[in-house]
Amino acid sequence: MTPEHQLKWLFLDLNSYFASVEQQENPALRGRPVAVVPMNTDSTCAIAASYEAKAYGVKTGTKIYEAKRMCPGLVCVLAQHNKYVDYHHRILEEVIHHVPIDRICSIDELSSRLPPRQRTGEAGSAVAERIRKGIWRNVGAAINCSIGLAPNSFLAKVATNMEKPNGLVILAPDALPGRLFDLKLTDLPGINVRMEERLNRAKIRTVEQFWNISPKHARAIWGSVGGERFWYNLHGYDVPDIVTKTSVIGHSRVLDPDLRHPDAARLVTRRLVVKAASRLRRKEFYATCFSMSVRINGDQRWAAEIRLSPAQDNFSFLKALDVLWMKMIADCRPEKIRKSAICLTGLCRREEITPDLFDTNSDAYKKLRDKNDILSGVIDGLNKKYGAETVRIGVSPKTSSGYVGTKIAFARIPDKAEFRE
Repeated sequence: MTPEHQLKWLFLDLNSYFASVEQQENPALRGRPVAVVPMNTDSTCAIAASYEAKAYGVKTGTKIYEAKRMCPGLVCVLAQHNKYVDYHHRILEEVIHHVPIDRICSIDELSSRLPPRQRTGEAGSAVAERIRKGIWRNVGAAINCSIGLAPNSFLAKVATNMEKPNGLVILAPDALPGRLFDLKLTDLPGINVRMEERLNRAKIRTVEQFWNISPKHARAIWGSVGGERFWYNLHGYDVPDIVTKTSVIGHSRVLDPDLRHPDAARLVTRRLVVKAASRLRRKEFYATCFSMSVRINGDQRWAAEIRLSPAQDNFSFLKALDVLWMKMIADCRPEKIRKSAICLTGLCRREEITPDLFDTNSDAYKKLRDKNDILSGVIDGLNKKYGAETVRIGVSPKTSSGYVGTKIAFARIPDKAEFRE
């Protein structure tokens, strides 16, 4: 394996994406400090901040009561995840006019393996500028991005963080390590505080010191091949990504203050179950394990799981929820529930299911399973055609955001269909 000698990759990072979408949707917010929040309460945290707010020290994770103290003119805007997903797809449509998209890394990041004719500094810079102007013209003038060009996707991502907002940074293969030695270890994707501590124990405190160790030494520090892959990425080798597959489908919700009584919290959690089951069917999976966790009152946590015969219908998982919910109430006797989460795991395809000699050979079981599968499919079809919650199982409490469960998480972008389930 040898290092790349061309600017093979372009990486695009949208700047303060959620806040920028809000400023695009509402021109009165442009130029003002904005924090995007999951609910209208000062006890919550900012999930995004505009650059005007960042100038006051407000960032993702800042408590809102603290953010308002730091920035008296702060405007708090309730998150609209459906809007962010919609803009995400509009941005993809624009980018694809200029370069192929190799990987969508998150809601606000993507990478492109550049065609051979665009692998020079001049050609790469020109296409980056066309992308930036195309987004402003066809998506929104308030939507900004930083772009990096490098011999691999890892270094191109590093480059996007060197100049924000609206930066264009080139890490040319023949100029490495170049500006990399000006960075802190934690500026490199994949090195968090704990990994930095591990590197420090190995007497590595700078990017330059890490650069000068061997690949095997990096592997020993990580305790896995991940360290060796990291070393090669940093040195400009084009290391293929590891292919992953879906292993869990779930939803969680920090409950609105007026939905924290156990009875109301249970209704919200039932809605999370139905949404997860609908996603499961849409992706053509079955699940063999259902788990539930809650955060109660202060920081008390409770979690448990149930093993199931392979299922994908709403009713199997709602029955499992009822069992775990009753156990949680008996164990904890909560007055308030701050957050609930459910997960479907042990995922498999229909052709991977091995019949259970006790349950699934029973005619009565098969009849019930088929009825539940058909009914769940009918509910999906009606909600897809006429809108979310046209058909509901039980009562769905209204939340401040207007929907339950569907939100953007790190490296997971909800399908548009999730907002209609």
